[in-house]
Amino acid sequence: MSAPVLELFKLSKAYGKAVIVKEFNLNIAPGEFVTLIGHSGCGKSTVLSMVAGLTDATHGAMILSGRETNEAGPDRGVVFQSPCLLPWMSAFENVMLGVNQVYFTAPKAERRELAEYYLTVVGLGAAMHKYPGELSQGMRQRVGIARAFALQPKMLLLDEPFGMLDSLTKMELQEVLLELWRRNKLTTLMVTHDVDEAIYLSDRVVMMTDGPEAEVGDILSIPFARPRDRASVLADPRYAEVREHLLTFLNERSHIRPSHGDAPSREKSACASLAATH
Repeated sequence: MSAPVLELFKLSKAYGKAVIVKEFNLNIAPGEFVTLIGHSGCGKSTVLSMVAGLTDATHGAMILSGRETNEAGPDRGVVFQSPCLLPWMSAFENVMLGVNQVYFTAPKAERRELAEYYLTVVGLGAAMHKYPGELSQGMRQRVGIARAFALQPKMLLLDEPFGMLDSLTKMELQEVLLELWRRNKLTTLMVTHDVDEAIYLSDRVVMMTDGPEAEVGDILSIPFARPRDRASVLADPRYAEVREHLLTFLNERSHIRPSHGDAPSREKSACASLAATH
């Protein structure tokens, strides 16, 4: 069995006496797509920010590809809810900015090809030389996705990447993301508020307890084979069961702290509850 790409051990974040995340433990396997869900303010984005190296952990350790780290680096590609593009640069130039910094020893032609390839894959082949002000919100987010993949990182980190998009654009970009993920098998950690998005995209969904002192409350393995077809997933009778499990946690169990001994074993109990119905 391959070693985890990411290991989080008792990762905690506090601001003074206010503990936001407490002893967060999680391992992510190579090529796995894991999603964090939970109520607003539970610390999902704080965990992602610590993994990205943008926020210092107060306690605990993070091991990425066998090396302990707490700093930001190009080995993690990050896509935020807002793509944060430089408005005076074209889509191509925004992607090249990161590529030039990471692959500065590569020939210029190869760097250009890398940026052009990922912009084309996300559907911006004809618009790569347009500026952010000329692009829709969905197109700007495509640039953000292309920029992250073009760095060819060890991990992809997604902080509610489709949260500002309309439903149709969101579904289109979910398919773009899944196709890129399928091609690259990039180990991914995503934060979302959307239960249906978590189910469709993920291999596992990690449910966080309410803050403060948020922790892992439950972990559910998603049973649908890949590659996934949206219509087939929605038609599968297990879809309703998986969705009900996640919603029940959010509505009825998110206040329970497993570390206090008042909840069953996390991932084992979640999988067992689904298996028992088949």
